[in-house]
Amino acid sequence: MIHPDYEKYLRTLPDSVAHPSSLSTVERRAEYRERALRQRGPLEEMAEVRDGVLNLDGRDLRYRLYVPQQERGDALVVYLHGGSFVFGDLDTHEALCRRLARDTSMRFLAVDYRLAPEHPFPAAVDDAIDSLRYVNAHIEDFSSVGTKLIAMGDSAGASLVAVAATTTRHDLSLAGQVLIYPTLGPEVMTDSSHRYATGYILEIDHLRYDYGQYLGQWKDHTDPRVTPLFFEDLTGAPAAIVVVAECDPLRDEAIAYAGLLEHFGVRVQILEAEGMLHGFLRMGHVIPDALDIVDDVATHLSHYVATA
Repeated sequence: MIHPDYEKYLRTLPDSVAHPSSLSTVERRAEYRERALRQRGPLEEMAEVRDGVLNLDGRDLRYRLYVPQQERGDALVVYLHGGSFVFGDLDTHEALCRRLARDTSMRFLAVDYRLAPEHPFPAAVDDAIDSLRYVNAHIEDFSSVGTKLIAMGDSAGASLVAVAATTTRHDLSLAGQVLIYPTLGPEVMTDSSHRYATGYILEIDHLRYDYGQYLGQWKDHTDPRVTPLFFEDLTGAPAAIVVVAECDPLRDEAIAYAGLLEHFGVRVQILEAEGMLHGFLRMGHVIPDALDIVDDVATHLSHYVATA
């Protein structure tokens, strides 16, 4: 059952949504950004907010570091934003990063990875992997030596985290991975993807279109970097928190991925938000109860770090 506040919100939206092919990428990004900034609400105060650049091999990626006023001092979260691999930036997810930094008392480092279609697959995956390795190697630039490193992302960003956390499991000692309503591949064929295919914020046909933008000429959807459910072995992957929304077309595949992690002996905690839709964690200004779930995620993350 959809949360009452979401029902009210859905009634304010147009009855039909234009297919993404009818708009340019620039227009769609501007629309996404405007909506994200309008819905994000007030920004939590931080002790420090610092913008900078990660100097990776052959490219520079912008970052934004959030230092909470009350800091535990033993953990740094690298955050990768959502947006179907096509949208999103440091500003669209700033309110969420600030809230999580405040609630966890951890530093958050949001990384602005390259977007499609200008930078098709595997650019974003490479950025995610290389960003984690860079931050780990230069931890003193962002926190103190000995800090526990965590990877976290929502939607498309969660897909990148899933791939990066597994790829780096043998050379990095991540304290955990947090996958918030992850996008786990272009071939979405589950009960939830049919039940909530249209009219529930995330339109499945739009998602498939954006995957086409992201993958470009890449045709192998069984590549685990595209569809993490095709990883043949997840042994040794970092402990995971998987956040799902009850009324999200991607719910079932996220549950399936959590089960796959557990099958390979990975410690997993599933948090299901009843009545919520895809993207709800950034809807606190419109859906006040979403902020309670942000707090729940923060509580579980703090516990994971304490026991890592």
